[in-house]
Amino acid sequence: MTENAEILTIPSVTLSCHRVVALAYDGLCTFEFGVAVEIFGLPRPEMGERWYRFAVAAVDDGELRATGGIRLMTDGGMALLGEADTIVVPGWRGIDSPVPPALCEALVAAHARGCRIISICSGVFVLAAAGLLNGRQATTHWRYTDQLRARFPRIEVIDDVLYVGAEGVMTSAGSAAGIDLCLHLVREDFGVEAANLVARRLVVSPHRDGGQAQQIVRPVAKARESQRLGQLFDFLHQNLAAGHTVASLAERAGMGHRTFLRRFEDATGKTPARWLLDERLQRATQHLTHSRLSVEQIAELCGFSNASTLRHHFRQQFALSPLQYRKSALAGKKGE
Repeated sequence: MTENAEILTIPSVTLSCHRVVALAYDGLCTFEFGVAVEIFGLPRPEMGERWYRFAVAAVDDGELRATGGIRLMTDGGMALLGEADTIVVPGWRGIDSPVPPALCEALVAAHARGCRIISICSGVFVLAAAGLLNGRQATTHWRYTDQLRARFPRIEVIDDVLYVGAEGVMTSAGSAAGIDLCLHLVREDFGVEAANLVARRLVVSPHRDGGQAQQIVRPVAKARESQRLGQLFDFLHQNLAAGHTVASLAERAGMGHRTFLRRFEDATGKTPARWLLDERLQRATQHLTHSRLSVEQIAELCGFSNASTLRHHFRQQFALSPLQYRKSALAGKKGE
């Protein structure tokens, strides 16, 4: 069966007809708004009848234009917020642009009744103006963190993460980090396989942890060093189960210890140990999804010392046990 015909069995615990409302206003940031539309508003019949119900709420009266002059059509005004289960605040029209008091009041009322509220990029300034972030952790695009901290000292601004939040209020960094946060919500609402399927349609990574850095500095390596690291990565992908040390990897790459660590982190944004762990976990998800191997066998094939170690790291990374992940993945393949 083709991918277009995939049917995903939604877990029975999922909320039915979960209503997502994205805010729209004149001067709206087009990309961030598009993220919300793509993930929550695109028809996905393969997800079944309980997928999200999406609407766009106008904050301003009159014609609305997003960045680039794109005209926006909405489904109603801010009254829609009173019916929402999740509200998405895309990038605000300017970090110095005042937030309408009526919008602040509507968001506070929505949160008080249990609505989940998220912001993408500079949308955090809307939540901050409403007082929803006081005493909470929050993040935004790295360009705006200093301004956010200076203007709202009661917020604990986290500089270099993709997204952060708790208790129904979450914020993300700029642009593509909004995709990660929205996929996180899909993962919470419908399970890992649903989020993975949406990510596959978007051709993006299915899971980037919220604590991952916004920026990875990657200076251009010398040609010979770049070739050495490329060969090393090929070797590691073919030998994930083997034991590796920094010393052995540096020797294989033909570099000194310090040079190797610096070049490796420049290329990946991670230490060798973190990179190996992430690759082993991704390999484990492939075995869980596409094989009948036991957790013990998968642990051995992926380079974990035992099944308990795999379970520990797997739960830390995906908030699921390996068997829970397999169950979710198999549910998503029933209709294929």
